[in-house]
Amino acid sequence: MSPSGDQITQLLNQWASGERAALDQLMPLVYKELHKIAKRYMEHQNPNHTLQATALINEAYLKLAGSAEQEWENRAHFFGVASKAMRHVLVDHARARRAVKRGGEVQILSLDESIPAFGCIAAELVALDEALTALAKIDPRKGQVVELRYFGGLSVHDTAQMLNVSPETVARDWRFAKSFLRREMDHQKET
Repeated sequence: MSPSGDQITQLLNQWASGERAALDQLMPLVYKELHKIAKRYMEHQNPNHTLQATALINEAYLKLAGSAEQEWENRAHFFGVASKAMRHVLVDHARARRAVKRGGEVQILSLDESIPAFGCIAAELVALDEALTALAKIDPRKGQVVELRYFGGLSVHDTAQMLNVSPETVARDWRFAKSFLRREMDHQKET
């Protein structure tokens, strides 16, 4: 039986109020969804990437567990923050790897969900992270749409439910975000 959004939200609130045991109860309930998100992230990495989905979840868990002061609005907010934590783990990993090994073959990263971006190299992941950070500063919801659709692998309908907006709004945000990210990443390549 799948946990209800209310059950997850209640545990999030208990955790936020300092009940450490609530986090221990929460993780088994959300692990399957976190694993889906992690697998989606890992699809965009080189096949020989040193992190696996489980390790990515564990690293993100450490980031989340350290943020006990976080006020959780609901299940969607939690998964958005967890997705962002996973992205940060991968970006930190890519930056560390890039610092050790500069250069490499440049590959284009597609933001079209129908064309998976296999073989994403460290430089592109860092560029995407910087572009996504810039987008989130301008419009946080559009940044969340990218997090949930591109990295989380959610449909337009599921993303709309998570963000409590209409599917049409998600579709508009998605079109804008893809255009914005392409432009930002192209600009980064030029400089």
